[in-house]
Amino acid sequence: MGNSMKQWRSIAVALLVLCVQSTPAATRDSSPMKRILVLGDSLSEGFGLRSSQAWPALVTGKLRAAGLTNFEITNASQSGGTTAGALERLPAHLKHKADIFIVELGINDAFRGVPIATIGNNLQTIIDQVKERNPNVRVIIAGMQLPNYTADDYVLAFGQIYSDLAAKNNAVLIPYLLEGVGGDPSLNQPDHVHPNAAGHRILADNVWRVLEPIARKVATEDGPARVQ
Repeated sequence: MGNSMKQWRSIAVALLVLCVQSTPAATRDSSPMKRILVLGDSLSEGFGLRSSQAWPALVTGKLRAAGLTNFEITNASQSGGTTAGALERLPAHLKHKADIFIVELGINDAFRGVPIATIGNNLQTIIDQVKERNPNVRVIIAGMQLPNYTADDYVLAFGQIYSDLAAKNNAVLIPYLLEGVGGDPSLNQPDHVHPNAAGHRILADNVWRVLEPIARKVATEDGPARVQ
């Protein structure tokens, strides 16, 4: 009986060693998860669509396809969202670390005629609060534009907000999130405001062109995680 027990123990140890040795390196030595926080309005929430059709979900797929599997996206966007409303919602999303922050806000403020200075100050406060909790966060600003039917000072000043903020905060700018989509009936829903599923695929491309090189740098910053 004693010899049998010793034999079984030897077999069990050998199987355990074999399992450890055969575990893929990627499983034993995976990189720590990185978080991308998206704070936006209906253009990022995916108004009128399934969440899987909105550009943040599509960008998640692009991350996976590019081998950047250690990223997760938290989409903290809300339809109808304004810069003031986002400031109220932001603290709840700062309880977890953010490695990349994408802010897409301001167009609803402009539709309401909120002063340009107020929009800019609110966006700056949002960026400041994110940086305060995440000193090494990479900031991406999604630029927006109003239809420029006239040489209206408000329209021109609104479009300038985003490039000014990007320069001030050493952030990366998406010049115009709706590039290739805005004003095209075939890429928008019947309201002519919100992109349809095809439009969101183009939005995802617009974001990805800016995000990909940043994500590749961030992915390697902390090195591989230690196996416990």
